[in-house]
Amino acid sequence: DVQLVESGGGSVQAGGSLTLSCAASGTGDGSELKCMAWFRQAPGQEREGVASIYIGGGGGSTVYADSVKGRFTITQENAKDTLFVYLQMNSLKPEDTAMYYCAADLDWRARDGGVCYQEKTDFGHWGQGTQVTVS
Repeated sequence: DVQLVESGGGSVQAGGSLTLSCAASGTGDGSELKCMAWFRQAPGQEREGVASIYIGGGGGSTVYADSVKGRFTITQENAKDTLFVYLQMNSLKPEDTAMYYCAADLDWRARDGGVCYQEKTDFGHWGQGTQVTVS
């Protein structure tokens, strides 16, 4: 079964940077992974999509929420038996404070054409989350 483990969260001052990592394992050669995404959820708010990346077939296309465009970058790195998905976050703002979750779609539910979108119901596998606090 797919296992997702996030790391890299922490506390940072406004204007600072953080890089989140998601290690996806349990997929053998990784071919089961189709779309990957980062979501976030602040207290009392709905979980929202932040960034997504097309994994299957080596597409690599990305989609960002308007609120993070130009500040966040999602990338992937393949290692033996593990796929890493990173979220580089620059120019952080207090409103970026949230629990950040990595999510995986193994069924192409999040795909539309050559991109993967961030509808949370399309992602069947989730990590435990990593907290980001911007003050």
